[in-house]
Amino acid sequence: MTYGSSFRVQTINRVTSKPPLQLVKAGTSGTARKWLRILVADDDRDTANMLAMVLRDEGHDVQITLRGDDALEICRLFRPDVLIADINMPGTSGYAMARELRERHGELAPLLIAISGVWTQTTDRLLGKAVGFDHYLLKPCDVKEVIRLIEPLCSGRFEEGAGSG
Repeated sequence: MTYGSSFRVQTINRVTSKPPLQLVKAGTSGTARKWLRILVADDDRDTANMLAMVLRDEGHDVQITLRGDDALEICRLFRPDVLIADINMPGTSGYAMARELRERHGELAPLLIAISGVWTQTTDRLLGKAVGFDHYLLKPCDVKEVIRLIEPLCSGRFEEGAGSG
């Protein structure tokens, strides 16, 4: 009689959807990349999933969180190019997220897009601008508008103040 253990080890190769890096010579007008890292932070699961699905179909790397406090940690790890954040979130509000990211990163912060179905007044939009949001959209937001707002980053032609907001 023999004693012992038998183990089976499997490794998983995670294939990412990110395209290979492209080199662009200095002084050329070529685009460095066409996809972006985007974090969607919204406690409305349907809104978050719908935005993520459309943005993934556009070729972007998208993460979702349903809590504001998780969004800040994910931003630290994921380093998104764009944060689309609901204002009224559990844990940390969208306003607090924008303020902290602007304080941490200044002009190097991700493009910050607010979406809100509750905070819809002009004063709410002005507060959003004051804490650092680049754009402020009302729910239900038009996905085409979101794509239009991030397009300058995709083509490398980001202009401060471009678009609504």
